[in-house]
Amino acid sequence: MMGAHKGDGPALDGRGLRIGMVQARFNQGITDALAAACRDELRTLGVAEADIAIEQVPGALEVPLALQAMAQSDRFDALVALGCVIRGETYHFELVCNESAAGITRVALDHHIPIANAILTTENLSQAVARQDEKARDAARVAVEMAALLRRYPAD
Repeated sequence: MMGAHKGDGPALDGRGLRIGMVQARFNQGITDALAAACRDELRTLGVAEADIAIEQVPGALEVPLALQAMAQSDRFDALVALGCVIRGETYHFELVCNESAAGITRVALDHHIPIANAILTTENLSQAVARQDEKARDAARVAVEMAALLRRYPAD
Protein backbone atom coordinates (compact mmCIF):
# COMPACT_ATOMS: atom_id res chain seq x y z
CA MET A 1 0.00 0.00 0.00
CA MET A 2 1.50 3.31 -1.04
CA GLY A 3 2.05 5.70 1.80
CA ALA A 4 1.78 2.99 4.44
CA HIS A 5 3.71 3.80 7.60
CA LYS A 6 6.68 1.44 7.78
CA GLY A 7 7.53 2.17 11.38
CA ASP A 8 10.44 4.05 12.84
CA GLY A 9 13.73 2.29 12.38
CA PRO A 10 17.24 3.05 13.53
CA ALA A 11 19.37 5.83 12.10
CA LEU A 12 21.06 4.37 9.04
CA ASP A 13 24.76 4.64 8.31
CA GLY A 14 26.03 2.93 5.18
CA ARG A 15 29.65 3.99 5.52
CA GLY A 16 31.98 1.07 4.92
CA LEU A 17 29.25 -1.19 3.55
CA ARG A 18 29.62 -2.95 0.22
CA ILE A 19 26.31 -3.33 -1.61
CA GLY A 20 25.65 -5.37 -4.74
CA MET A 21 22.64 -4.87 -6.97
CA VAL A 22 21.19 -7.16 -9.63
CA GLN A 23 18.99 -5.43 -12.19
CA ALA A 24 16.70 -7.31 -14.57
CA ARG A 25 16.62 -5.66 -18.00
CA PHE A 26 13.03 -6.73 -18.82
CA ASN A 27 10.91 -3.55 -18.58
CA GLN A 28 14.20 -1.67 -18.65
CA GLY A 29 12.73 1.82 -18.43
CA ILE A 30 11.38 0.92 -15.01
CA THR A 31 14.42 -1.07 -13.89
CA ASP A 32 16.82 1.71 -14.95
CA ALA A 33 14.81 4.09 -12.75
CA LEU A 34 14.90 1.57 -9.89
CA ALA A 35 18.68 1.23 -10.19
CA ALA A 36 19.24 4.99 -10.29
CA ALA A 37 17.02 5.69 -7.27
CA CYS A 38 18.55 2.82 -5.28
CA ARG A 39 22.10 3.96 -6.05
CA ASP A 40 21.18 7.54 -5.14
CA GLU A 41 19.68 6.49 -1.80
CA LEU A 42 22.68 4.29 -0.99
CA ARG A 43 25.00 7.26 -1.55
CA THR A 44 22.72 9.44 0.62
CA LEU A 45 23.08 6.84 3.38
CA GLY A 46 26.87 7.04 3.15
CA VAL A 47 27.71 4.06 0.93
CA ALA A 48 30.69 5.03 -1.22
CA GLU A 49 30.16 4.87 -4.98
CA ALA A 50 33.14 2.51 -5.24
CA ASP A 51 31.37 0.14 -2.83
CA ILE A 52 28.27 -0.21 -5.02
CA ALA A 53 28.34 -2.86 -7.74
CA ILE A 54 25.59 -3.58 -10.24
CA GLU A 55 25.07 -6.50 -12.57
CA GLN A 56 22.35 -6.82 -15.19
CA VAL A 57 20.48 -9.97 -16.17
CA PRO A 58 17.77 -10.61 -18.77
CA GLY A 59 14.76 -10.87 -16.44
CA ALA A 60 13.42 -11.52 -12.95
CA LEU A 61 13.92 -15.28 -13.16
CA GLU A 62 17.65 -14.78 -13.67
CA VAL A 63 18.04 -12.44 -10.68
CA PRO A 64 18.44 -15.17 -8.00
CA LEU A 65 21.33 -16.88 -9.79
CA ALA A 66 23.22 -13.60 -10.16
CA LEU A 67 22.53 -12.81 -6.49
CA GLN A 68 23.86 -16.25 -5.58
CA ALA A 69 27.10 -15.63 -7.49
CA MET A 70 27.53 -12.28 -5.75
CA ALA A 71 26.76 -13.81 -2.35
CA GLN A 72 29.29 -16.59 -2.90
CA SER A 73 31.99 -14.02 -3.65
CA ASP A 74 31.91 -12.82 -0.02
CA ARG A 75 32.50 -9.28 -1.33
CA PHE A 76 29.18 -7.78 -0.20
CA ASP A 77 27.46 -6.90 3.06
CA ALA A 78 24.02 -6.82 1.43
CA LEU A 79 22.40 -7.25 -1.97
CA VAL A 80 19.45 -5.67 -3.74
CA ALA A 81 17.20 -7.33 -6.35
CA LEU A 82 15.75 -4.92 -8.92
CA GLY A 83 13.14 -5.82 -11.50
CA CYS A 84 9.66 -5.26 -12.81
CA VAL A 85 7.04 -7.87 -13.66
CA ILE A 86 3.79 -6.54 -15.13
CA ARG A 87 0.74 -8.80 -15.30
CA GLY A 88 -0.09 -10.09 -18.74
CA GLU A 89 -2.86 -12.31 -20.00
CA THR A 90 -1.36 -15.62 -18.90
CA TYR A 91 -0.29 -17.45 -15.74
CA HIS A 92 3.33 -16.56 -16.54
CA PHE A 93 3.05 -13.48 -14.27
CA GLU A 94 2.41 -15.62 -11.18
CA LEU A 95 5.17 -18.03 -12.10
CA VAL A 96 7.77 -15.30 -12.54
CA CYS A 97 6.73 -13.42 -9.39
CA ASN A 98 6.60 -16.50 -7.17
CA GLU A 99 9.75 -18.19 -8.44
CA SER A 100 11.92 -15.08 -8.43
CA ALA A 101 10.83 -14.22 -4.87
CA ALA A 102 11.42 -17.78 -3.67
CA GLY A 103 14.86 -17.82 -5.28
CA ILE A 104 15.82 -14.51 -3.69
CA THR A 105 14.76 -15.73 -0.26
CA ARG A 106 16.65 -18.97 -0.72
CA VAL A 107 19.88 -17.16 -1.61
CA ALA A 108 19.54 -14.86 1.41
CA LEU A 109 19.00 -17.73 3.81
CA ASP A 110 21.55 -20.10 2.25
CA HIS A 111 24.29 -17.45 2.27
CA HIS A 112 23.31 -15.50 5.41
CA ILE A 113 23.23 -12.21 3.50
CA PRO A 114 20.50 -9.57 3.49
CA ILE A 115 18.76 -9.18 0.15
CA ALA A 116 16.28 -6.36 -0.35
CA ASN A 117 13.68 -7.45 -2.89
CA ALA A 118 12.73 -4.52 -5.11
CA ILE A 119 11.19 -6.53 -7.91
CA LEU A 120 7.98 -4.69 -8.63
CA THR A 121 4.95 -6.88 -9.35
CA THR A 122 2.19 -4.72 -10.78
CA GLU A 123 -0.99 -4.89 -12.80
CA ASN A 124 0.15 -2.29 -15.33
CA LEU A 125 2.90 0.10 -16.35
CA SER A 126 1.40 3.13 -14.58
CA GLN A 127 1.46 1.26 -11.25
CA ALA A 128 5.13 0.41 -11.83
CA VAL A 129 6.02 4.02 -12.61
CA ALA A 130 4.16 5.19 -9.51
CA ARG A 131 6.15 2.80 -7.29
CA GLN A 132 9.63 2.77 -8.84
CA ASP A 133 11.27 5.56 -6.83
CA GLU A 134 9.84 4.72 -3.40
CA LYS A 135 10.45 0.99 -3.76
CA ALA A 136 14.07 1.49 -4.84
CA ARG A 137 14.85 3.91 -2.04
CA ASP A 138 13.18 1.62 0.46
CA ALA A 139 15.29 -1.30 -0.79
CA ALA A 140 18.46 0.72 -0.26
CA ARG A 141 17.40 1.49 3.32
CA VAL A 142 16.49 -2.15 3.96
CA ALA A 143 19.89 -3.32 2.66
CA VAL A 144 21.77 -0.90 4.93
CA GLU A 145 19.64 -1.64 8.00
CA MET A 146 19.85 -5.41 7.59
CA ALA A 147 23.60 -5.33 6.88
CA ALA A 148 24.07 -3.51 10.19
CA LEU A 149 21.86 -6.03 11.98
CA LEU A 150 23.79 -9.00 10.59
CA ARG A 151 27.08 -7.40 11.60
CA ARG A 152 25.82 -7.66 15.18
CA TYR A 153 25.15 -11.40 14.67
CA PRO A 154 27.96 -12.75 12.51
CA ALA A 155 27.71 -16.28 11.12
CA ASP A 156 30.19 -18.84 12.39
